[in-house]
Amino acid sequence: MNKIFNFIKFIILKIYGFIDKFIVTPISTLIYKIQIKIGKESKLEKILNRPNVLLYMSLLFAVLLFYVVDVKANVLVSNDAVILTDVPVKVDVLNAYVVEGAPETVDITLIGKKSEIYLARQLGDNYVVLDLNDYKESDAPVRVKLAYNKPINNISYKIDPTYVTVTIKRKVSKQKNITYDLMNFDSLNEKLSVKSVELSRTDAIVRGAEDTIDKIATVKALIDLNNSDFTKAGTYTVDDIKLVAYDSDGVIINNIEINAPNLTANLVLESYSKEVSVKINTNGKLVDGKSISSITINGKSVDEFKVTVYGDESVLEGLDSIPIQPIDIENQGNNGSKISKVTLSKPAGVRHISEPDITVVFNFGEAKQKTITVNGITPKNIPNGLKANLANASDKNIEIQVIGVQSVLDEIDEDNPGISAYVDLTGYKAGTYNDVPVYVQGDDPRLQYTVAKSVSVVVSE
Repeated sequence: MNKIFNFIKFIILKIYGFIDKFIVTPISTLIYKIQIKIGKESKLEKILNRPNVLLYMSLLFAVLLFYVVDVKANVLVSNDAVILTDVPVKVDVLNAYVVEGAPETVDITLIGKKSEIYLARQLGDNYVVLDLNDYKESDAPVRVKLAYNKPINNISYKIDPTYVTVTIKRKVSKQKNITYDLMNFDSLNEKLSVKSVELSRTDAIVRGAEDTIDKIATVKALIDLNNSDFTKAGTYTVDDIKLVAYDSDGVIINNIEINAPNLTANLVLESYSKEVSVKINTNGKLVDGKSISSITINGKSVDEFKVTVYGDESVLEGLDSIPIQPIDIENQGNNGSKISKVTLSKPAGVRHISEPDITVVFNFGEAKQKTITVNGITPKNIPNGLKANLANASDKNIEIQVIGVQSVLDEIDEDNPGISAYVDLTGYKAGTYNDVPVYVQGDDPRLQYTVAKSVSVVVSE
C-alpha cells in the first residue's frame, strides 16, 4: 500500500513542479522585471493590488491547474497494453519429480490502465507459475495451463504460450566421474602455461530422469582462466567451478542437478620460455650472377638474432627455430638489397613471442660457385608398408653445385656442410625405378643449390 501512496505522491509532485517551473515562476519573473523597469508607483502595481484582479488571476490559474491535472489523469486512467518478454517460469512440483518440456521463459501481454500496468511492472517480481502439485509421474505427456503471479488484480493478461505440454518423471540419483576443461585460455597471460590441474574430488551426484542420466557420457568441471588473480607463476585454488554434463556427441544435457560438495581445483601455472632462432625461407630465383651476401633481422645477423618464446613445456622442448613464410626474391640482386616486413606466426603450443614483428634485409653480391660432395641420399615419403633402397651403391656420393658470394662459400665446412640430398617417393609402388630425380636442401638461406643427377631406386614390401 505504501508503494501506491508513494506513486500518487510522485505524480502530484510532478504536476506541482511543472506548474511552478513553467507557469508561476516565469509569470512572477516577468511581472517583477516590468515593475522594476517602470517603477514602484506604476499603474501596473496598483492594478495588481486590487482584490478583484487577484481573484481573477487565481481563477485563471485554477482553470489551468484543473486542465493540466485532467490531462494527466486521463493519461493515467486510459487503457493500454504492454508486452513483457522473457518472463521466467517457476515450476512448482514435488522434489521427487523432474519435469521435461517446461519452457524457461514466456511472453505476457498486460492489459489495463496505464497506472496499474506501471504498478504491476514495479511491484514485486513478474513470473509465471507452472503448478504441477496435483500431478503424478507418468510416461504420458500432460497439458498444463500457466498462471501469472499478477501483482495487480485490476489488470488482465495473456500468456504466450498459455498451455504447455510436459512430462513428469521420477527423479533418480547416480554417481558420475568428473573430468575438467579449461575455459577462456586466450584470456590467460600469454607468458603463462597450465602445468597441472588437480580436482579435490573426482565424482559427482547427478539427479534427474533416469533416461536422461543414462545419456550422460561425461561430467566436466569448467575452470575459467579469465581470472585477474592469475598474474604470475604459482599455485592457485579455484572454487567457483561450474559443472556441466555432456552426451556422447558433446551436446550439453540440461534439466538435471549436479552436486559435488566442496569441489575445488588446484591450478599450477608456470612460465616456460626458450630462446630460438628464426628460420629464413626464400622463394624465387635471383638474377644471373647475383647471390645473397648477408641476411639481417632487426639489425642483427640472422645467426645472432634470437626470439624468446613462451608456451607449453613439451612444445618448447622440441622447438629450435620459428620458420617464416617464404620471402619472394624473384629477379632480385641488381638493386643491392631487399627489405621485407614479416610477422612471425606462433607454432602450435606457443603462446607468446618476444618480437613478433621483424624486418628482414637481404644484401646481394657477386655470385661464385663451389662443388661439394655429399655422402648419402635419403628416401622421403615412402608409402606405408614399403621400403626403399638405392639400386647402385655408387649413387650414395653425389656432387652438388653451391652458389653464393665468395665469403659465404669460404665458411662452408666440407666435413659438415649442412647440406642433404633426398629422393621423393610420394605415390610410388613396389618396383624398380630408374632416373628418380635427386633434390637438395641446405641450412644456409644465403646459398643456392643445384644438382643434375638422377638415381635408380628399388621400392619393395
